[in-house]
Amino acid sequence: MTASQVYPFEEDSRLLLAAARAEYRTGDRVLEIGCGGGHISADLCQTADVLATDISPPAVRASRALGIEVVRADLFAGICGRFDLVLFNPPYLPTLPEERCDDWLEYALDGGPDGRSVIARFIEAVGSVLVPGGRFLLLVSSLTGIREVQKMMEQAGFTSGIVAGTRVEGEELVVIRGMAKDGREQSR
Repeated sequence: MTASQVYPFEEDSRLLLAAARAEYRTGDRVLEIGCGGGHISADLCQTADVLATDISPPAVRASRALGIEVVRADLFAGICGRFDLVLFNPPYLPTLPEERCDDWLEYALDGGPDGRSVIARFIEAVGSVLVPGGRFLLLVSSLTGIREVQKMMEQAGFTSGIVAGTRVEGEELVVIRGMAKDGREQSR
């Protein structure tokens, strides 16, 4: 396993971890989508019931090495059960087809032409794994379009609110909290 094939624990992951610590409620069952090296799940599993997923075999191996319960999956594929809190630091960099480099790290970075391709798939499916009243935290960059992502969430039946943010190298990073508008689960 090469470390260069696993998304590193950087400022965006640190921001999501801080937001997850603040959002977590005792007894929450937590699902982390796209766990990368497993640092967020490793931190939370000290007090929470956590399941993690990643599409990348190197990321799954790195997370398992930290003792994380992790499943290799594309977003929610094959995930059974319901969760109180879902976390996701998605691929959010706008990426043109000619910029793709076809390796496992690419899955952690490539958000499609507008940076929202994987985010759209996540928003469409997250309701299927949330318990009634469940929440999700989604990390988004200004490069992706924060307001555009909030509109996508609202169109899918979720409330959205920014719960954390920071600036890094000319880019704004925020964590958006989503929940069904009526507090019930969303089916897609």
